[in-house]
Amino acid sequence: MIEKFKTLFFVKSSLISLYLALTIPIPFISIEQLKILSIIFFILGLLMILDITNDTVCTCDEKIFYKTSFVSKIFGKKDWEISWKEIKFIKSLKTSQGSKVYYFVTNVNENYLLPQRIEKFEKFVSIVKNRTELNINELTYLSPLWTYKLLTYLSILMIIGEIITFIS
Repeated sequence: MIEKFKTLFFVKSSLISLYLALTIPIPFISIEQLKILSIIFFILGLLMILDITNDTVCTCDEKIFYKTSFVSKIFGKKDWEISWKEIKFIKSLKTSQGSKVYYFVTNVNENYLLPQRIEKFEKFVSIVKNRTELNINELTYLSPLWTYKLLTYLSILMIIGEIITFIS
């Protein structure tokens, strides 16, 4: 049975709402000669953000696989898959912000970034633990969920402020 894990809703919403908050004013403040072009680029950018936030992680009895989006592939991000038997261990590295990222390390010493921004993360960790039999009790989201929620809410407030400003 294949289990799918999509990008966490608040990760998607934070990126999309921040994009909108930063770019909605551009078509309104651009000069007349660039209005059409700015609207086209606004729409293209929005489509790119929507596409980039649609990565998926899937697990089954034999393997784990990561499917990235079309736009992400253009910028060099690749799909990958690993058999559960190939995973030798999971290593952690500290980020400059104090969080930890984790990598699956295979028998041939290839590293694959362990997805930490997915829905049903606890279930995902449980599946990884059961399939690999590794001790992974410390696995957590990359950033606390409140940070994504806060960014979403602040971006929405910015959008509301922009709308009020343009209406009045």
